Amino acid sequence: MRRTILCVLAMAAIVTVPAIGQQSPAPNTVDSNSVRVRENFRLMLNGAIRRNVVEAAEAMPADKYGFAPTAGEFHNVRTFGRQILHLAATNYILAAAALGQSPPADAGDEAGPDSVVTKAQHLTYLKGSFDALDRAIDAIGETRIPVRSSPISPFQGGSATRVGLIAEAMIHSYDHYGQMVVYLRMNGMVPPASRR
Repeated sequence: MRRTILCVLAMAAIVTVPAIGQQSPAPNTVDSNSVRVRENFRLMLNGAIRRNVVEAAEAMPADKYGFAPTAGEFHNVRTFGRQILHLAATNYILAAAALGQSPPADAGDEAGPDSVVTKAQHLTYLKGSFDALDRAIDAIGETRIPVRSSPISPFQGGSATRVGLIAEAMIHSYDHYGQMVVYLRMNGMVPPASRR
């Protein structure tokens, strides 16, 4: 996982470094390279990650949101619903850091709000977390918006970048999507992305 994050960040750094001799953009403007990076991140987020995660969450019946495997190495893992809350809370926390904001209080320590209980509430919270990432993507290249580090991120202090935090959130989302797929299949369901 850490190697995947580092590879994505290295690629993002290469893409965002302006060409030698290129003039810096005027203050408070976003250069065309940042616009392309935004478009690439938005394509990754909305073209696959958001769609696959949300469709998997919608596919699991409401009465299975409390499901968690218990045998073998699955002992004490998160339930399906808790997977969604954790994924979404992490999205909110990292998006807030990318936007220079404090994390939402209800995100907790990546666990999400205890007030989210129904399937509909889970889906609303999940979709909202991807909207938060979308807003963070909008800020790529924006020099007026500060970036904060987040205690849940390996990028601390000056090493935290907007691109790095967004990439971390998207990689983390796909990690939990893989776990959601396993839970769906354990309950006899083919994930929607595998049906296409």
